[in-house]
Amino acid sequence: MNYNKYLDVNPEVAAAVAAGKPVVALESTIISHGMPYPQNVETALNVEKVIRENGAVPATIAILGGRLKAGLTAEEIEYLGKTGQAVTKASRRDLPVLVAKKMDGATTVTTTMMIAHMAGIQIFATGGIGGVHRGAETTMDISADLEELANTPVMVICAGAKSILDLGLTLEYLETHGVPVIGYGTKELPAFYTRRSGFGVDYELDSPEELAETFHVQRELGIKGGMLVTNPIPEQYAMDFDVINKAIDEAIADSVRDGIHGKETTPYLLAKVKELTGGDSLNSNIQLVYNNAKLAARTAAALCRL
Repeated sequence: MNYNKYLDVNPEVAAAVAAGKPVVALESTIISHGMPYPQNVETALNVEKVIRENGAVPATIAILGGRLKAGLTAEEIEYLGKTGQAVTKASRRDLPVLVAKKMDGATTVTTTMMIAHMAGIQIFATGGIGGVHRGAETTMDISADLEELANTPVMVICAGAKSILDLGLTLEYLETHGVPVIGYGTKELPAFYTRRSGFGVDYELDSPEELAETFHVQRELGIKGGMLVTNPIPEQYAMDFDVINKAIDEAIADSVRDGIHGKETTPYLLAKVKELTGGDSLNSNIQLVYNNAKLAARTAAALCRL
């Protein structure tokens, strides 16, 4: 495969892609910005283990020393975890500067999709996607994740949009851009920490094989863009709908008071919600990532059989 000259693909990942074997991309913002050390490193390594146990090769993605990396070593994951929020949270607009200046960057959903596509990886597991922030009608704060889903042919498996967002407007934006929103075993959009949101998805599919077949057909039809699969957090780890929403409302009020905006918003709100829920949200976050990794690996394996 003729890779981008700024891209380094881990040899195991490159061999799997070349042989048509299943590979699952993973983001690195969840390591640097999504969780505290050492849980972030432990979770990242366990997610890779879950993917291997379910028949696929993991490819954690990041920017290190200005190189786009598809597939990190355990030492590189440890470095990102320890460095934490000192690493740039890298969205699409950050890539040229980070690469040119040979800097480090932790990839968001957007940049993970971009680099995965460059490396020939079609399936990506994450926690939750970004979306339209509450109050976006005045702030215009809309995550680049949504635009990337409209343009880059990667299936993103997540636990829904983060419940700190305006979920109704997020779904409207995805519909406008022609992105299919699939509920895995559910007709309702899961909201990250909780299994319900009050908003419906476009279609419900019930097996990795159905997911793979649908994505395969989308590509065969020549329809550009990705596909969003929303996989509800397992029941035993889900948080109470009212408890989590009360914490989110408090966190949003605090963010307004503290003048938080732009790409600092999500890490700030997630940290506040963790504080307000006594750490319960962190455990839920970890479990839903494992759940998404398992489904992604099985879907990647099914896609390779088509």
